Amino acid sequence: MHRTAPALILLALLLVNGVGAAIRAVRMPGTSHTGPLPALTSQEAARVGRLTTTIDTLAVTIGERNVHHAPENLARAEAFLRGELESLGFEVRREAWVEDGVEVANLIAERPGNREIVLVGAHYDSAHGTPGADDNASGVAALLALAAEVEPGPRTLRFVAFANEEPPFFHEADMGSRVHARGCAERGEDIVAMLSLETLAYYKDEPGTQVYPPVVSSLYPNTGNFVGFVADRSSLALVHRVTHSFREHAAFPSQGASLPASVEGVGWSDHRSFWEQGYPAVMVTDTAPNRNPHYHEPTDLPETLDVERLSRVVTGLVGVIEDLTGATPG
Repeated sequence: MHRTAPALILLALLLVNGVGAAIRAVRMPGTSHTGPLPALTSQEAARVGRLTTTIDTLAVTIGERNVHHAPENLARAEAFLRGELESLGFEVRREAWVEDGVEVANLIAERPGNREIVLVGAHYDSAHGTPGADDNASGVAALLALAAEVEPGPRTLRFVAFANEEPPFFHEADMGSRVHARGCAERGEDIVAMLSLETLAYYKDEPGTQVYPPVVSSLYPNTGNFVGFVADRSSLALVHRVTHSFREHAAFPSQGASLPASVEGVGWSDHRSFWEQGYPAVMVTDTAPNRNPHYHEPTDLPETLDVERLSRVVTGLVGVIEDLTGATPG
C-alpha cells in the first residue's frame, strides 16, 4: 500500500466532511485484542497443517504461476484448487476465457441459499519472478479452510478463486475478479458483501515493522502483528460490521479503515472490481508492502510466514462469514 496518500486523504476528510467522517474512516467498532495471544485451540492447531500444505503446494511444488511466464503452473494451480474444492463436496464451475492464447479460469464454488450472496475470493496467480507464498498462496489457503469450515446460513455463500490479479492484468478488462464482478452485475446478482483475502500470513512483533505516514502513525500501531480490513467510503458499513464481528470471534489484533478508492493502495486487490459494480467489498490483508519486505520478490517463500497466526485469522473469519450469511445472529 502507498505510504503517503492516506495522510493526505485523512486531512481531506477532515476538511470536506468534518471530524466525524474522519473518525468513522479510521476508528472501527469493538476492541482489538492486545497482549499475548492465547494458546491455539485444537481446531486452530489442526488447521495449521492444512494451511501449510496448501501454501507449500502453490509456492513450492508449483511455484511461480501466471499467464505470460508460467502458464503451465497456472494450470496446475487451477487443477489443484479444483480438486481441493471438489473434495469438500462443491460442484465447481469454471468461468473461462482466453488470454494471449492461454485459457484461464476463475473457479466458483457455492453453498446455495437465498438470492442474497456473500462472496469470498482470493487470487491464485503470482507476480512474475515470485513463488507468491504470502501473495497470494496464504489467501488461497485461507479460502480453502473457510470453504471447509463455514456453516451455511440463509444467504448464498460463494467462494471464488480468481485468475489474473497480478500485473499486467490488475485493473484491466481481463483481470479475473473484474470478469466475475461484471458477470454478477449483468446477471443482476445481489452481492451483499465481498471479502478479498489478500496476503494474510506475514506478522512481526517488533516495533517499527509496520510503516505509516506521519499523520496516520498516531492512529495505528507501528508493530506489524495485526490483520487489516480495508474498504472504500461506500463500504464503510461493511468494514465496520466485518471488523466488529472479527473482534467478537478472534483474540487477534485487528485494524480497519474506510478511505476513498482513489487512494493508491486502498484498492490494490480483487475487492476493487466489486466496488466498480456498486457492490460493498472489503480487503482482508496483512498490508503486504507496508509490512512484508518479500512482497513481489523471489524471497516470498513459505518459511517467511507465520501460519499459526494465519490459522487464528481464519478462526475470526469463520465467525465473520457466518454472521454475514446469517448462520449465526449478527
